Amino acid sequence: MTVPSPARRLADHVQRILGEGPFARPGGWTHMGAVICDVSFQPRCNYEATLRPRLLRLQSSWPDASTVSGFRSRLATEDLAVAMRFNHARKVATARAIADLLADHGVDTRDDLRTWLGHQANRAALRTVKGVGPKSVDYIGNLVGRSQVAVDVHLRAFAADAGVAGLPYERLRAAYEEAAALLGHDEAALEHAVWRHGAGAGAGAV
Repeated sequence: MTVPSPARRLADHVQRILGEGPFARPGGWTHMGAVICDVSFQPRCNYEATLRPRLLRLQSSWPDASTVSGFRSRLATEDLAVAMRFNHARKVATARAIADLLADHGVDTRDDLRTWLGHQANRAALRTVKGVGPKSVDYIGNLVGRSQVAVDVHLRAFAADAGVAGLPYERLRAAYEEAAALLGHDEAALEHAVWRHGAGAGAGAV
């Protein structure tokens, strides 16, 4: 008897648990301050209850931070922890470091970042920022309109329920990508559907 591939097991589990779709892609942000703070502050944070309201408020209170240059200008004169109402020095440092790296590479707008992330060398450069791992690189791509699978705790739990456990990040991401292709779904849309299922089940961290 042939053992189903990880992608096939994931695809079958998606159909059993989430149905046939269609699934909506995540919305992301056009405000670069929100993009940078989203990826910097979201680890181990309840997204809907804690982080999303703060990001919406940041957009309103720092409208000129819609570009990387505008965000850095704000950082030069104001306290991000106060603006975000989130007193976490490491997360603030990550946001500053991402902004500096993007500025050094000439990335200023959402469109700039979406294009820039299409090159593997640039994705590797982003990984040099302390606190930015492979999941964060894939996640920030989705925030600016790319279609990627960012494997978090919810996607790992869903995969384990499908009988796909213990795979390293890259292999599990590839299995989700293949599952999306098998089902005819956009990769980011499938990822977001799985994430919403997991987050709605009561686990708050992303």
